Amino acid sequence: MPTTPLGEFDFIRRHLALPQPPDPDLLLGIGDDAAIIRPRTGFDLCFSSDMLLANRHFFPTDPPEAIAHKILATNISDIAAMGGQPRWVLLSAALPELNEAWLQAFSGSLFATLRQYGITLIGGDTTRGNLAFNVAITGELPAGKALRRSGAQHGDDIWVSGQIGLAAAALHHIWGNITLPEHLFAQCEAARLRPTPRVALGQALLPLATAAQDISDGLAQDLGHILAASRVGAEIHAHAVPTLPELRQALPEHIVHELTLAGGDDYELLFTAPPENRRQIQAAAQTAQTPVHRIGKINHSGSLKILNAQGNEIHLPHAGFDHFAQS
Repeated sequence: MPTTPLGEFDFIRRHLALPQPPDPDLLLGIGDDAAIIRPRTGFDLCFSSDMLLANRHFFPTDPPEAIAHKILATNISDIAAMGGQPRWVLLSAALPELNEAWLQAFSGSLFATLRQYGITLIGGDTTRGNLAFNVAITGELPAGKALRRSGAQHGDDIWVSGQIGLAAAALHHIWGNITLPEHLFAQCEAARLRPTPRVALGQALLPLATAAQDISDGLAQDLGHILAASRVGAEIHAHAVPTLPELRQALPEHIVHELTLAGGDDYELLFTAPPENRRQIQAAAQTAQTPVHRIGKINHSGSLKILNAQGNEIHLPHAGFDHFAQS
């Protein structure tokens, strides 16, 4: 007996309009022209949106479970960088076809990630087209307490979470620019496919950090955004940027610098804080089960200087990713 083709509304009903945990602040969710949220007293709402395109932000051949995780994780990371709690998402998807097995794997991972971070899917849109997703996310945080890019002060330490450069290393291996041992590529590919947004750490930093953002387009470039917004400069040490020791052993130093300083796709937190908060930051990081490392200092120079282990200045070919400057 022939299988009935899956239609748009069947797709929504079977794979997106699924039961979710009760949300007392959501008055109306999926199924109407718009969702309705009632903000809680004493909290600010923060909003972010990212468009993710096949062959630009992920490969169409990536596992659907990984694609679903990544399109959420990259947006959750934006809320984490503000110190917020992610609460609601709108998901819009362009799909070339409705493949039942692909959609089942995708939606299973999507809702698992939503449950993991306490987020409710409240609506969106679907259409036929080249594979692409847009996620609009809303988070909340205590009123007036958001971490911004504009608060860095002279003398602040510069910190970064996790390990940097792994996703970029996986991409360059796939593109044939570098060759990694199989076991090392597997570790880097896992970081590319399933980044970990640092929500708990971001919230713990609210009373401790002066400025923050997540690393999406390259550490040097993203730090430059903080410096510009705060009207300060900085000096960082390339050898202090945390990455897999095996990467440093497997690749020439200048390649490691490009991966860790300009690679991007890390979704780790980059933040500044006064030196007197070091012990509290380490304690907060331990509670959040997220390693953090100091990599430099904020100064009055108005520019970014990057030093190698010998104290010599490094000049990168480019500071990070630009969608309109690079193919």
